[in-house]
Amino acid sequence: MSSMDISIKNLLPIPLKERLQNRSSDIWNRELVLTGGTYAKVNAPSGSGKSTLVHILYKLRHDYLGSVQYGDTNIQALSEDALAVLRQKHISIVFQDLRLFPNLTARENIALKRVLTEPVYPAEKIDEMAELLGLDHVLNQPTSLCSYGEQQRIAIIRALMQPFDWLIMDEPFSHLDKANTHKAAALIDVECKKRNAGLLITDLDTNEQHVAYEQVYQL
Repeated sequence: MSSMDISIKNLLPIPLKERLQNRSSDIWNRELVLTGGTYAKVNAPSGSGKSTLVHILYKLRHDYLGSVQYGDTNIQALSEDALAVLRQKHISIVFQDLRLFPNLTARENIALKRVLTEPVYPAEKIDEMAELLGLDHVLNQPTSLCSYGEQQRIAIIRALMQPFDWLIMDEPFSHLDKANTHKAAALIDVECKKRNAGLLITDLDTNEQHVAYEQVYQL
């Protein structure tokens, strides 16, 4: 890929087409480029398609009009092997539903990401990040026993264990109090800056500045 800009052109999810095509939006049915290294936030109330957008960008959904490109590559044209490389080396993600394995411990969930991708850090980094986010006491217990806020922080650390040019996060702070949001956002900012990576976060329609967003879009 020639660059890690994300180009979005006239994107419109087919199931939401009737509801969205006449609605004012900075993203749906528009053309925009998310420049590599940029911090961007997508604001929208519940039910406006935040998760749909994230799933399209990660190529989990195909039921849409328009196109998404990473550099010069349209994601619809990616082979399974090329898609795997994109996900292992260039895009890391935190889904709204987190997708943790409930019977594995927090440590095992995070370590699994290291095994399945090219690890950025040694295993000891898990303990360091867990301590930063106040998770060291739950690392060795099943995630099913963790609170949802703890699970969100586990998912954030897991996402930071792999290489990426873009970190895409769907409402990652929704169940965190202000203190834990601040700690998590600070860690995300440090890790993105280390890699000169872009950050795309979806959120409810608020003006909260978790990090220094350079672009804020209304979905």
